[in-house]
Amino acid sequence: MTTADPAAPHASGSKQASGSKQASDSKPRRWLFVSDVHLDAAAPEAQRQFLEFLRAEVASPPANVRALYILGDLFESWIGDDDSDDDRDAVLTALRELTERGIGCFLLHGNRDFLLGEDFCRRTGCQLLPDPVIAELDGERVLLTHGDALCTDDHSYQELRSMVRTAAWQRRFLSLPLADRRRLAEEARAGSRAHTARTIPKIMDVNAAAVTAAFKAARVRRIIHGHTHRPAVHDALLEDRPVQRIVLGAWYEQGSYLACEAGSYELRTLPR
Repeated sequence: MTTADPAAPHASGSKQASGSKQASDSKPRRWLFVSDVHLDAAAPEAQRQFLEFLRAEVASPPANVRALYILGDLFESWIGDDDSDDDRDAVLTALRELTERGIGCFLLHGNRDFLLGEDFCRRTGCQLLPDPVIAELDGERVLLTHGDALCTDDHSYQELRSMVRTAAWQRRFLSLPLADRRRLAEEARAGSRAHTARTIPKIMDVNAAAVTAAFKAARVRRIIHGHTHRPAVHDALLEDRPVQRIVLGAWYEQGSYLACEAGSYELRTLPR
């Protein structure tokens, strides 16, 4: 696992990244984290709330935000950077305005938007990071991940994930006409809903052994992830040392984000 400079995250097995520019004043800078926003034309209220979050909680100078981390599933689906509409363009424009202010914006792929690519980054100024990645936050190494790879008890999902994350599968899918990709994406969403409905909830949560392995492999004492839609702070002991796993919430019914300032972490909700 490697380390990266705050302005230049780079690649390796489990990589490291951090925020953008140093603060010019003495006030502590903040890092913000969101996951599972699931932006979709069918949920305009979530999009309005997310755009307001970017404006008021992230871009506003008094917020003093150094960087925003989006830990996967910003969009309900993403079938290629060439799939554009007015709603998505509004989000991309807001992200571009954010990065042009000098605020770092880093993303991980989720299970819904793993086809976000280079053109998305070019249009927004955001930087895609590998999953998992280690971030240096206030002098602490913190493991960031979408979280789906930790749900190892969901065997059918893990098999699907292994297939669709291959470069060959993605090349074949992206070579299809846009209309075909939209149809297949809708079929996949219907299949996901059916899978969720018939699967025991515990199976879709993280596996304790996978979490322990992640702590040990990354040599960190804190993990932040999303995916499960079960916001909580889990404290535990690992080899007699305190560790903490913070789970971010989804944006289906309300906004949810994590704020980090001066080494303190707080999960917050945004009523809708």
